[in-house]
Amino acid sequence: MSALRLDQVILSFGDGPERRSVLDRLSFQLEEAAIGCLLGASGSGKTTVLRVIAGFQSIDHGEIYIREQLVSKHGKTLAPEQRQVGIVFQDYALFPHLSVLDNVTFGLRKLSKEAASMQALDLLELVGLAGFEHRYPHELSGGQQQRVALARALAPRPHLLLLDEPFSNLDPALRERLAMDLRDLLKRHGTTALLVTHDQHEAFALADSVGVMSAGRVEQWDTAWRLYHQPRSRRVANFVGQGSFLHAQLIQREGKSLLETEIGELAIQDPSDLAMAAASADAQGRVMVLLRPDDVIHDDASPITGEIIRKAFRGAQFMYALRLPSGSEVLTLVPSHHNHDHGEAIGIRLDADHVVTFRPE
Repeated sequence: MSALRLDQVILSFGDGPERRSVLDRLSFQLEEAAIGCLLGASGSGKTTVLRVIAGFQSIDHGEIYIREQLVSKHGKTLAPEQRQVGIVFQDYALFPHLSVLDNVTFGLRKLSKEAASMQALDLLELVGLAGFEHRYPHELSGGQQQRVALARALAPRPHLLLLDEPFSNLDPALRERLAMDLRDLLKRHGTTALLVTHDQHEAFALADSVGVMSAGRVEQWDTAWRLYHQPRSRRVANFVGQGSFLHAQLIQREGKSLLETEIGELAIQDPSDLAMAAASADAQGRVMVLLRPDDVIHDDASPITGEIIRKAFRGAQFMYALRLPSGSEVLTLVPSHHNHDHGEAIGIRLDADHVVTFRPE
């Protein structure tokens, strides 16, 4: 049984010529106890998805199911309080005049005061805030406030937890660590969760499945690994990770399928990669091949070189942008003890496990 399923959801705002599509045939599903993420730029429709799932916004077309119960379709919207959905807002929305304990027990009015307090104290211990129950929100750090908001959302034991940019108000250095802490917490609690973010590092650290959103649609719903190494569109490839596109020629030699590029050949060994290349090629066998920085290896012995036009120090590594003789650019990650200057030419070779191709421009 899926915990959440959206089927061909459409939503538009405005009237007449000003009418604007916000969600366009949006479809995906999330299994019980799984953590999903919608990843996209501002304006892609991420937060609107949370609003329609929570019941704050009706939809024009399609259906939304929570635990196989139909909660939204055109003309029918189950009230938010009847959906058993918890929400952690971007600004946490804690009550400033209530203590941490009272914030967490706020949604437990059906329980006795003693039972609500016991449940809240258990949750505060779970989120690492035991002993903080008598403090007020202004006495807490941003990360602690987020944990209080999470405990409050989990207190009524929702079927589904929604998180709207949960780390946006925190120091960037804390985000990835807190994302991993939150993942551990949700897994221990067995909570099904869906978050939205524009930060792929948060998405990859937290989620089991990630959906890349653009213009109100999910371009690809997949694992982080597959989004990075096997993107289904150039839009996904451009948004997830860093990479470059090079012109390539699909050729056959001695029974092997190869991609010929200006910086070397790539053998296509995976049948699905070959099928993608064949489908992407034009009548002359030309394709565009995606190269990630770790596909381009710095090799002083290679006769093929690229000129360094940009460099970024990343501690253990440099990220070099290289200009090739054709004028095309590629990226490469190089151990930081190889400190080269702008304008210097360095040897490179290809070493890619996965060959990802698209239609030529």
